Amino acid sequence: MRNLTLLQSLHCNRWQGLGTPQCLTVRTDTGTVLVGSDLGITELDPRTEQVVKKVSLVEEAFLPDDGTGCIVGIEDLPDQESVCIATASGDVVLYNLSTNQLECVGSVDSGVTGMSWSPDQELVVLITGQETIIMMTKDFEPVTEVNIHQDEFGEGKFITVGWGKKETQFHGTEGKAAAVRKLMEIVPAVPWDDHKFRVTWRGDGQLFAVSAICPLTGSRKLRVWNRECVLQSTSELVNGLEQALCWKPSGSLIASTQRKLNKHNIVFFEQNGLLHGEFPLPFNKDQVKVQELLWNNESTVLAIWLEDLKSADEGNKDGQQNTYVQLWTVGNYHWYLKQSLHFGCERIVALMWDPENPYRLHVLCSGWCYLSYNWHWSTDRSKGDDRNDFANVAVINGDKVHVTPFRQTVVPPPMCAYQLQLPCPVNQIIFSSDPQRSNDLAVLTADDRISIYHAGDDVKQNSTIEADAVRGSGLSKHMTAPKLVKTFRINFEGEKSDSLKPLKLRFVTWVKENRFLGVFQGLTTSQSVVCQLITTSDENQEGELSIRTPVTVDRQIINLCHNHKTQTVALELSNGQILRYLWDTESTEPCVQPWRSAAGCLVQFSQPCVQIALCAIEGEEMVLGLTERFRFFINVSEVASNVTSFIVYDEFLLFTTHSHTCRCLNLRTTSLKALLNLSSTDSQPNDETVRRVERGSRIVTVVPQDAKLVLQMPRGNLEVIHHRALILAQLRKYLDRLKFKEAFECMRKLRINLNLIYDHNPKVFLENVENFLKQITSINSINLFLTELKEEDVTKTMYPYGPNSTPSVPETANKVDTICDALRTAMERINPHKYGLSILTCHVRKTTPELETALQKVHDLRVNPPSDPEAVSAEEALKYLLFLVDINQLYDHAVGTYDFDLVMMVAEKSQKDPKEYLPFLNKLKKMETNYQRYTIDKYLKRYKKAVEHLSKCGCQHFNELLNLVKDQKMYSDALKLFPAKSQEYKDISVAFGEYLIEKQCHEQAGLIFARCGDCEKALDAFLLCCSWQQAFCMAAQLHYTEDKMINMARIISGRLKEQRRYSEAALILEQYAKDYEEAIASLLEGGAWDESLRLIYKYKRTDILETNLKPSILEAHSNQMAFLDSQKTLFIHHKSRLKIVWEMKAQEGFLDEEMADGPDSDLYSEKSSLWSAGGMSSKYSHSNSRISARSSKNRRKAERKKYSLKEGSPMEDVALLQALREIICTVDKLTGEVHDLLKVLVLFGFNDLASELQQVLEGTLQLLEKSITDIWLSDAKRSTLCPVLGPDSTANSIAAALQRPISGMTAHQDDEIFVPPKLNKKVKWKLNIL
Repeated sequence: MRNLTLLQSLHCNRWQGLGTPQCLTVRTDTGTVLVGSDLGITELDPRTEQVVKKVSLVEEAFLPDDGTGCIVGIEDLPDQESVCIATASGDVVLYNLSTNQLECVGSVDSGVTGMSWSPDQELVVLITGQETIIMMTKDFEPVTEVNIHQDEFGEGKFITVGWGKKETQFHGTEGKAAAVRKLMEIVPAVPWDDHKFRVTWRGDGQLFAVSAICPLTGSRKLRVWNRECVLQSTSELVNGLEQALCWKPSGSLIASTQRKLNKHNIVFFEQNGLLHGEFPLPFNKDQVKVQELLWNNESTVLAIWLEDLKSADEGNKDGQQNTYVQLWTVGNYHWYLKQSLHFGCERIVALMWDPENPYRLHVLCSGWCYLSYNWHWSTDRSKGDDRNDFANVAVINGDKVHVTPFRQTVVPPPMCAYQLQLPCPVNQIIFSSDPQRSNDLAVLTADDRISIYHAGDDVKQNSTIEADAVRGSGLSKHMTAPKLVKTFRINFEGEKSDSLKPLKLRFVTWVKENRFLGVFQGLTTSQSVVCQLITTSDENQEGELSIRTPVTVDRQIINLCHNHKTQTVALELSNGQILRYLWDTESTEPCVQPWRSAAGCLVQFSQPCVQIALCAIEGEEMVLGLTERFRFFINVSEVASNVTSFIVYDEFLLFTTHSHTCRCLNLRTTSLKALLNLSSTDSQPNDETVRRVERGSRIVTVVPQDAKLVLQMPRGNLEVIHHRALILAQLRKYLDRLKFKEAFECMRKLRINLNLIYDHNPKVFLENVENFLKQITSINSINLFLTELKEEDVTKTMYPYGPNSTPSVPETANKVDTICDALRTAMERINPHKYGLSILTCHVRKTTPELETALQKVHDLRVNPPSDPEAVSAEEALKYLLFLVDINQLYDHAVGTYDFDLVMMVAEKSQKDPKEYLPFLNKLKKMETNYQRYTIDKYLKRYKKAVEHLSKCGCQHFNELLNLVKDQKMYSDALKLFPAKSQEYKDISVAFGEYLIEKQCHEQAGLIFARCGDCEKALDAFLLCCSWQQAFCMAAQLHYTEDKMINMARIISGRLKEQRRYSEAALILEQYAKDYEEAIASLLEGGAWDESLRLIYKYKRTDILETNLKPSILEAHSNQMAFLDSQKTLFIHHKSRLKIVWEMKAQEGFLDEEMADGPDSDLYSEKSSLWSAGGMSSKYSHSNSRISARSSKNRRKAERKKYSLKEGSPMEDVALLQALREIICTVDKLTGEVHDLLKVLVLFGFNDLASELQQVLEGTLQLLEKSITDIWLSDAKRSTLCPVLGPDSTANSIAAALQRPISGMTAHQDDEIFVPPKLNKKVKWKLNIL
């Protein structure tokens, strides 16, 4: 649904070349034009309107001097810096544009009638006067020469397998009459055919086609040749085939023209010569003739050059023909006439598309008049922002305008809602910029007239409007269309109308009711004029548009944009600079000035943009621009380089990208910095601004206030989506304005989570609950809202706000409960009978469903039916409740109320079999109340209530209660139900203690036993956990004898020694067993030297100093020395080994990279190159996968084996780090023990031994401290210098790095292995006296 918009036009007629112009070519390197004439060639620079050079071919006798010469072909050769000219006399001339030398590279005696170069300019084809084809290379070396007229079909001749007869074959729509039809009568070419040969190449240069008059039949035939000049195919017989010929560059079709009995068609041939499609020209049968057909190099636009036939031009007194150029495009298999250029009696001598710019058309007229037109695709849409705008989109199709109001209907092209019929072809469509009249439009036609249409008429009541898609449907009753108000003729003062060139006026913009803006070329091609077109109030049928207040700009204007909100007009120049158009006032004339940003900088795009728009960002009006190469700019900054289309709607910027996404940004909440970082930021999950779309989608329009976005696919069909950002923005506006009904309907229609109604602003919602209920009158809608509630805040998860627009709303605890309570309270206050079902929903939807309350309300409805007509019955309420809640769950809750009437009511509405529940209910009714409720609670597995009710049933049921407590492990709850002095309390406590002993909780069991008075069991429990203080307390309460106490003391001390609690064992032996010698021995064994000395001197056993103490000191010294020596030796060994392992791994990684990057890298497969990284770890990884399914004991065993110190193991370096860390921690912990040992050694005169031990430990600690820096910091440095990824990484290094984290990516408890250990320097263990 796009139209061709004229961006730039050049009109040069103030120069004169040699002779009469005949042909045209374009120099792509300089932008100049080379024109061939009957006397030579002329080079023109359209930008300066200067003749660059003139080259006469008469002086070298290539052309006659009488003006009868003819150049049949001209081609610019950029690689050779030359231009090739072929004359009708047979000379092929090469003119060097650098040296200005002429060279005849070949001559054909019979003359040359045509020349055509291949698209890659490697081959050239000449058509000779003898009707032969000469093919030469770019160096003009002959390849071959063949006759054009050949009897054979070609290499692609169809093969007939001989199946069936002609009478029995399928003949399509022609029917069986085709089997007996006579051969088609051959009709000669039309009299006005120029009988010239036409040559056209396919875009890839592999094939070319030749159209020629057959000498036998006099009709035209089409032949296709390959690059070796071998005939491939010959076209079928097509009567009325004309001279025009052009191969579509994409290679699919060959275009030509055919004149039938009642119409004039453009026809398409396939490569095999068969017809494939056609479309008619909008002229009568013998009104015009087609001179040429030209495809642009993107194969999107077909240009048709037409001239009136003399026989049809009876009204022309001078006998001259009118000339036209039409631009056709195709979409959805329908051909549209997008532009029609009427040149009047100005005859065109040459027409061509620019070889580099696909939408630039060059026209050369007689009288040395040159014109150039630059086109671009654009969508003509209405510009309103409110609901009164119909979101109209208009499409040009010749003298018709296809209009579709997307607010009312979505009609895929080529259909439309209605068509506007104009008297002549349409060049431009202009929608009104007035927000109140946004559905009005103006149409600029090829006769320089503007027709004004105002909205509000019925389709069927307007004779100039033809309904299309709505014809005969009920929709046409509600369809309104614009009506023609008046037609205005543009009055170009000071110029004759017949001298005007087509499309002189461009960028016509309807800025006010009676005022237009327009742009046309100034006095020179480097100037443009911006003018205002004012309508004159005339009662006649046709009014006038007068040009007022022209403003001249010293550059070509290639774009104009008007902001209807601020009335700002922006102009874009050919160099990308932006100008601001200043309107006239009472004291000033209109003028233009450079557009400056808020910082005072000039705004200029680095590349010219074909589409621009104005919008406000952070309070500043900025210019948006999109280039032909999809680069998107905001002022001077490039935002993205993959934008295919964009539109500014209200406060939103929407654009599609090559990554098949459509982004919608809120310009009010999005900062300029965020916009400039669009290309470098990835979309986040649940990002409302991004939407995936079909490949190649482009924006057509946005329906205002409806969140409807219309996209068009490359093939032409439409897709309507509701972009999430537009939806949410509209919903937030509804909710801010407390329009709950509109928001709810929109959310239901577009499947937006209803939690947004509350989460958008919880405080406002809770304050307007009654307003919400008044707007949402449907009970079903309220219930739907309640059933969708969840604790999740959807504004943070599903529909997050923008980064700069996050509202500061306090979070509500128990969101669902809060909403349910608020709504229930409001509904009960307004009308509890009307909202009965919704009130039940509030009870059920709470975090802890209040099913009992809901059931009780249903029961009340059954017992006391309300008289309110809006109230629901108990049956309806119960049926609805069964819909919300599972029947079994509801039945259980009904039973839990102990109300058998309610249970029966629920059971009757369920699918339960009465044989299942009736015996159970009857049995319950016969029981005592407390025991009945106990049975019900036990049935419902409410054991806490069951124990509570059973405790009230008397002592006869205590055993049952005790068994229930034991089964459900409810000892603590049961103990609360009985007095502390009762027998039941004691029995439950004993059972509780036995349970704790089973769980290995001996101390807690002992406390329970002691509390209930069972000291024997408490003593046993305390003995098992070595809680000796409590054990001796229990023994005292049991009145143990002295012998029993001593015996128990020895038992406990022995167990404490096994646990290495020597000091406590010594205390028990001294105080309870009265054996101080054994106590001293225990202290010496535990290294408690000071305490042992205290007891020796307390009990005056100094003999023990020599017999036990000194030998123990010397033994401890010897053990410490040996232990330190072994730890130091082991530490040095592990450290040395770790260094070797690191060097080996570094060397392996280096060799892997050498292998991967070396000259023989291709000899190694990917699998073999990764062996070094994955081979060593494969054994462990397989074994680990088997271990994962084993028992916990085996898993712990595997964990211990994971870091093996065995040389060559895959994780040897990690195991060495772990071992070194353990040695450091062990030695560091020795300082306290060594300090005590040093003191006692000095005390008894072993100074040398003490000094020796102190020096050894100090040296060991210094070694460890120094090694920590060497080991762990170097390991960290290695990890930093060897990143997993990076520009210097290879496949092998990455694989090796990904294998190494197997050792590093361990459980959290292994992370400390890679953290450097710290020595505890706070302990003052050394003695200064040594």
